[in-house]
Amino acid sequence: MEERSEKFEMKIMEIDLTSKGTKTWTVPQKLWERHLGGSGLAAMYFYERGLYDVDPLGPDNALFFLNGLLTGTNVPCACKTSVCTKSPLTGIWGESTVGGYWGAQLKKASWHGVFLEGVADRPVYVVIDDENVEIRDAGHLWGLDVYVTSEAIKKTHGQDFEVACIGPAGEKAVLIAGIMVGGEATRAAGRVGVGAVMGSKKVKAIAVRGTRKVPVADKSKLAAINKDSVPKIMVGAKGLTDFGTAGGVETVEANGDLSIRNWSLGSWKEGASKTNGQKIAETCFVSHYGCHACPIRCGKDVKVEFGPYAGGISHGPEYETCDGFGANLLNDDLKVLVAANDMCNRFGLDTISTSGVIGWAMETYEHGLITKEDTGGIDLTWGNGEAILELVDQIGHAKGFGAFLGQGVRRCAAEIGGLAEEFAVETKGLEFAYHDPRAFTSMAVNYATANRGACHLEALSYFAEMGIPPLGLFGFDKETTRTGWEHKAEICYITQNFMETFNNLGLCKFLTRGKEAAGPEVIAAWVEAVTGIPFTKEDLMKAGERNFNLKRLFNYKLGVTRKDDRLPPRLAAHDKKTGAAAGSIPYLSRMLVEYYGHRGWTQEGVPTRERIAALGLDNIEGQPGV
Repeated sequence: MEERSEKFEMKIMEIDLTSKGTKTWTVPQKLWERHLGGSGLAAMYFYERGLYDVDPLGPDNALFFLNGLLTGTNVPCACKTSVCTKSPLTGIWGESTVGGYWGAQLKKASWHGVFLEGVADRPVYVVIDDENVEIRDAGHLWGLDVYVTSEAIKKTHGQDFEVACIGPAGEKAVLIAGIMVGGEATRAAGRVGVGAVMGSKKVKAIAVRGTRKVPVADKSKLAAINKDSVPKIMVGAKGLTDFGTAGGVETVEANGDLSIRNWSLGSWKEGASKTNGQKIAETCFVSHYGCHACPIRCGKDVKVEFGPYAGGISHGPEYETCDGFGANLLNDDLKVLVAANDMCNRFGLDTISTSGVIGWAMETYEHGLITKEDTGGIDLTWGNGEAILELVDQIGHAKGFGAFLGQGVRRCAAEIGGLAEEFAVETKGLEFAYHDPRAFTSMAVNYATANRGACHLEALSYFAEMGIPPLGLFGFDKETTRTGWEHKAEICYITQNFMETFNNLGLCKFLTRGKEAAGPEVIAAWVEAVTGIPFTKEDLMKAGERNFNLKRLFNYKLGVTRKDDRLPPRLAAHDKKTGAAAGSIPYLSRMLVEYYGHRGWTQEGVPTRERIAALGLDNIEGQPGV
């Protein structure tokens, strides 16, 4: 890359909560050129500072809110902020990505990220108003839910502030707590327990307002690219515009990709027809909304018609929530599903992990491994809506049986022991997102090797297997079958590297619906237009591979190797008896051999010195001696 004439800066606000001190540091150009931004750049700082060797809920852990390189610009869907930490849920690399408008406001305030360290001596919240940063008392906010907290801060400081905050779950360090953005129009940094880390630091919220323009080196070039790409993205994503992510529930079920009854059944056609975006549009839909610079507008507001907050308006459930609180629990009551989603948003809970641990509890209850005496009298039969909402409330407030479930499924299963561990659907301690690796077996490799645990978004390879985006854009032209093993490792390798760049750049992954209109060449052109530096698709893909490997090195410091790259028994050894994926069992061991070859890792899953050097990581501290 060549030096450009126009200055492009990344400023980070570092806040020491213990001393209440703040300082500013600027990311050197060589670092953001190599790591771009977002979770990739965060991983570099965490690795260099040795933050793998800390107690996740202790004062030495950090919480890093870091925008992508393109966040806040007019690049389509450039809205994402990565929240990075050592995860208290998994004990390894932790990141969670959130959209909405918070990241754009931070960028308009001339900040690229906020780095929190230490622990406050009492509850506080942070106010960032352009260059002004204050740490204020949050005693009056502690204990409030996300919606009330957001509105209270806006009432005090102004409606044009964007608020990222925790609810009661984060305050009580529930290990599946998230950080929520946007109040009732909720966007969630939901996964890996980032909300618990924020709560452990006694930070209730970060409110941001920016009044500056986000610099773009070549506005005319960006406008020309967008003029061509945005209409194609809108056409490709029309289903998301009309019905949101929940519009895909029936299609996913038809592909054998839906999690049903804690991943034990293969088909649920009638239930899927009652718990999807189309049914939401018919019954409780209120309005559409989108994130910053978004032409898709997949967000939906809905009426809450059941449960403790009936009568309110809330963010509508996404696909993962519809499956998690629907098919996964054999609940076909849409009103219960909407209420559970609303409660998770209010309390600051990850809907995937929350519904996943409830599904585990229902199956464990069915087999008599836990009883009503353990649950406090709750009848955990499949599809019991009252029980579902009671458990969400208990998990969100760390009380009763919910305090036990809030540890996450791995810890719960280990505590019960025996057969209960067979029902635990997790990898590296993270509950599975609701796409079945027996339906698209490239996802088996991804779930096993993804750096934050069982995350579908680290590859979205099931999208790629359906041509979104076409794999030909990456030079892949081999024939595959959905449930076979041949070449699936290569698909995973390619898509993980590509999807990594979305986190680094702050882009929503639904851009892939635009196919060629948001392929690697177009994304590289966006980077060049915004920064003014020459940038190619080869540069893009290498940055993705570099950052994926860097996170693996972080995890290697914590003992992660081939032994941890696994599927749970339910998905590795049990086939579905019905549905489109009936009879499929992923041939993971064979696929991993191929995958490690593409990665340039040893067969124990360790990056080699040769691959580290090829990716330009040979100067970082503490490389593995392989």
